Amino acid sequence: MEDKTPSNLTQLKLLKTELIRFMMSYKFALDEMNTKIDILKQEFQYIHDYNPIEHVKSRIKSPESILKKIQRKGYELSLPSIRKNIKDIAAIRITCSFISDIYEISKMLQNQKDITVIDCKDYIKNPKPNGYQSLHLILQIPIFMSDREDHINVEIQIRTIAMDFWASLEHKIYYKYNKEVPQTIKDDLREAAMTATQLDKKMESIHKEMNKIKELINHEEDLNEVSINNERFRLPKDFLLPIMKRANLVE
Repeated sequence: MEDKTPSNLTQLKLLKTELIRFMMSYKFALDEMNTKIDILKQEFQYIHDYNPIEHVKSRIKSPESILKKIQRKGYELSLPSIRKNIKDIAAIRITCSFISDIYEISKMLQNQKDITVIDCKDYIKNPKPNGYQSLHLILQIPIFMSDREDHINVEIQIRTIAMDFWASLEHKIYYKYNKEVPQTIKDDLREAAMTATQLDKKMESIHKEMNKIKELINHEEDLNEVSINNERFRLPKDFLLPIMKRANLVE
């Protein structure tokens, strides 16, 4: 029969409170990190007139998933052990348009003064054997509770749309085959990953060319206007054309 003495009930209540606070700390860390990402996204949009982030998804590992992982890894079943050894309880996936965006977002996050970089794994420069590509960061952020300051790990995965598409389908295929995937399909998946990489590089090249055209257009628009006594005047093209030709700005 279960012992329900006052002492044991008090201990159970304390344990429940600690479990709730443990999980809440990861939720708060996730909220903080999502806010940082949203601020960077908006700042980039306003300053550069461009949004490098396509999608952001976040999740907290369920207690059941945490328990299964701690048992599978053979770690001690305690809250300090879980906090020390399980780094992906709170996780965020950022999907970008281009590979250069991945490194730009990573740099912006790592440069924040209250963030500590615990680990960085670059599976873009060094893809996994199956073709998987993504940038993985473990970032630690302080969370201020009513009576304590916790430092919580958040896993950040940053990848392009093509990388995310490949990873999503690869996961579904492995799930369907219960991880026993025929070698021919494994080879096809690696080939598909290479194709996705080529697509990423091609789209980035097009993006850079478009930026050059945009900068030239903006530069020409700036040349078409002058400011005198805080008033802006537009100059006639017939006046500007000979000057631009002599400066080799137009043919």
